Amino acid sequence: MLRALKVRHFRCFDAFEAEFGDGLNFIVGPNARGKTSLLEAACVLLRLQSPRVTRLASVVQHSRKGLVVDGYFRPGSGSTETGERHLQFYFSKERKKLALDSVAQTTAHEYLQIGRVVWFSNADIDLVRSGADLRRRFFDFVCTQRESGYRTVLREYERALRSRNLLLKQSSPRWREIAAFDAPLLETGQRLIEARQRLIAELQRPAAEMHSAISETKEHLHLEYDCGAGDDFPAALAGAQANDARLRQTTVGPHRDDLVFLLNEKPADLGSEGQQRTLVLALKLGAAHLLAAHYDAPPVLLIDDVFGELDVRRRNALLAALPKDAQKIITTTHLDWFGEEHAHQVLRF
Repeated sequence: MLRALKVRHFRCFDAFEAEFGDGLNFIVGPNARGKTSLLEAACVLLRLQSPRVTRLASVVQHSRKGLVVDGYFRPGSGSTETGERHLQFYFSKERKKLALDSVAQTTAHEYLQIGRVVWFSNADIDLVRSGADLRRRFFDFVCTQRESGYRTVLREYERALRSRNLLLKQSSPRWREIAAFDAPLLETGQRLIEARQRLIAELQRPAAEMHSAISETKEHLHLEYDCGAGDDFPAALAGAQANDARLRQTTVGPHRDDLVFLLNEKPADLGSEGQQRTLVLALKLGAAHLLAAHYDAPPVLLIDDVFGELDVRRRNALLAALPKDAQKIITTTHLDWFGEEHAHQVLRF
């Protein structure tokens, strides 16, 4: 569980401190008071990335050079770590600094083994409605927590892809130079493909079970991995040379992956808003249960004002479906729908 969180120069906060308890924690207050920003800061502290934006520079408070997130986290029973851990992260456009138990870290590897997170928000519906880039971000966010080496492989792949694309953008591409990046692109790309295939295979059952639990329907949720490299990445890359030259970018590979959602074998983007919201909740719940089973300890659940979009029956079904032992930090504009006496901690804005 995340016991304490301090932020400086993070979005609307010049400085702010909060403490959390086991079980249910609520952050309550009107809109535009910083509830979501505090939840986002918790995710940045534990995972070194925002679930809302791709560039951390955009969350630094206006006119400030950098931000600080600092907190104390107690790993779960399934962790090899013992005792409370002190996490500190400084970020600016010029540099990043990490410390674990007040010891500076040269890499993020050990730091990222401490806490795991699943993020829920109303914007999750865009996983169904929007482009594949959001679904790839979901892949990467879960896979990075599921497999410790995934983050490094992803960065190596992105580095090879950027270099290859820079050469392709030249007026006369030199294929001998471009081919120098094919080997690292193929090697890291294949490892990403295999990790994503494993994720979808493991996620299918818990996501389908959670969908049945919160929808109370006989609709069946099915997940399909749509590989952007086809069945044979080396052959696909070689065969795409003409398209790559014409479009001046690498046109096949895991950076073109997608995740397909089917409800009773029909595309979920044709479903109603209620069906789509239920689907993404089930997807996130499935990820939470997957991580809990893998590590023998549930992730921290950061839930941003999701309950306001649900009727009472679905609110209760969602609460019942959350991993029982997980710490839950939930933002909401009011608690009329929930007995405050059942909460472990209530922070009011």
